[in-house]
Amino acid sequence: MSSQQPAVTGTASDRRRWIALAIVMTAAFMDLVDVTIVNIAIPSIERDLGASFGAIQWITAGYALAFAAGLITGGRLGDIYGRKRLFLIGITGFTIASALCGFAPNEEMLVASRLLQGTAAAMMVPQVLAIVHVTFPAHERGKVFGLFGAVVGLGAVSGPLLGALLTQWNLFGLEWRPIFLINLPVGIAGLILGRKFITESRAPKALRLDLVGVALATLGLLMLIYPLTRGRELDWPLWGHVCMAASPLVFAVFVAYEKYKTRKDGSPLVELSLFKVKSFAAGIAVQLTFGVVLGIFFLVWTLYMQIGLGWSPLKAGLTGVPFSIAVSAAAGMSVQLLVPRFGRKVLQAGAVTMAAGLLIYIWEAGRYGTAIAPWQMILPLVVMGVGMGLIVAPLTDAVLSEVPREHAGSASGLINTTAQMGNALGLGLVSVVFFGTIDEERPGPGAAGRVFAEAFQHSLWWVAAVLGAIFLVMFALPARPKQHLEAGAEDDAPEPVGKSAEQVEGTQEGEPEPVLAR
Repeated sequence: MSSQQPAVTGTASDRRRWIALAIVMTAAFMDLVDVTIVNIAIPSIERDLGASFGAIQWITAGYALAFAAGLITGGRLGDIYGRKRLFLIGITGFTIASALCGFAPNEEMLVASRLLQGTAAAMMVPQVLAIVHVTFPAHERGKVFGLFGAVVGLGAVSGPLLGALLTQWNLFGLEWRPIFLINLPVGIAGLILGRKFITESRAPKALRLDLVGVALATLGLLMLIYPLTRGRELDWPLWGHVCMAASPLVFAVFVAYEKYKTRKDGSPLVELSLFKVKSFAAGIAVQLTFGVVLGIFFLVWTLYMQIGLGWSPLKAGLTGVPFSIAVSAAAGMSVQLLVPRFGRKVLQAGAVTMAAGLLIYIWEAGRYGTAIAPWQMILPLVVMGVGMGLIVAPLTDAVLSEVPREHAGSASGLINTTAQMGNALGLGLVSVVFFGTIDEERPGPGAAGRVFAEAFQHSLWWVAAVLGAIFLVMFALPARPKQHLEAGAEDDAPEPVGKSAEQVEGTQEGEPEPVLAR
């Protein structure tokens, strides 16, 4: 940071950066809630719009796909043009898209609006971790990421419950629509406060947007996920198999081009050098497979409770509260108390614990059938929630711990991209693991519950198998958390924009700029 900039008192700096943290965390919370709140309202949307199962998948997978396809680009744009600027653009677009979703007259308009919403989120969300990364010194990031994990848990708690309440209340006769319209006041407040309190930062080196890389990455994702999502509805056409088989080739071309772009002008879309950092590469692999777990579970769980068991949105939402509380509590403890002592074993214990909860759930769903009660689901859901909480918070810190500061936006985009890629893959796989066990013609009222319960159990076996793979991949993570290194090298610090004292954040007088270990 330039020595010509005026010093900021510790109190003023501390106050402003924590306000900025609250703003970006609120945006992340809004995104998380938007995913979970939609899941609980899916059956209501299906009834109101007469949506097909394919449209149901696209309402969720379309968002995840647009989100995944744009996240790397969003992270890089933040590095180039400023993280604050991209955050504000993203939250504006997200708010507008939420309004379009809320007033959508048919399933086509809703799917299109969800695609737009996912694209806007891709501009907003990568800036959250990047802003945290460049605002807080390394020794404080563990606490901040612990808070981030708690926000994830809180989003998981409030999303289903809020969605259930808003759908059940049928405010102003709008049925499911308030689940999107509730984003409007939150988005407007975030935009106004973000302009005032978030400090602008960008990569110190001049970068260019890699449009060819954007096109190749997006094409590869579309070729993989679109046929997977639409395949069953279209009776698995040949072109779908060809696209899925060819998608790895497109990704291979993408990697080759990124190497060329790095040699040419040093401005690739993806910093491939990040994958030389073992903790980053292993963490990305875990993020991808864990995203598959979440993508499958949450959609089939909602369909099982509301369509298979015939429960109301409120009953289904309340049933999920113990799970969400367990996630939040475990996430808050894992970073601060457990990981410093036990390291990688905490994340592996999370995978084993979550798999154990799934096995309990499979047993209960088979034993009690359609007569299963919400209280009987508490045990498996709490066990699963604890397992998830032990993974989500420390994983983010592990992935970013050794990333150079100038690539914070790109790294954040990659973290979120792989998670959303996994989520979109999981949502696409619902066609195989869930709908594949249900007849093409919907079963009659008498058989619906039994068929959906069997499809639910079949899906959970798949989820448990993926968690087993996650457990093995976690062996590639560092056994113990590595200590962040502090130094005063100015060339690695983010380039601040503006010279006023109010804009100099995260560095107290006499405190050196944090630089991550390379």
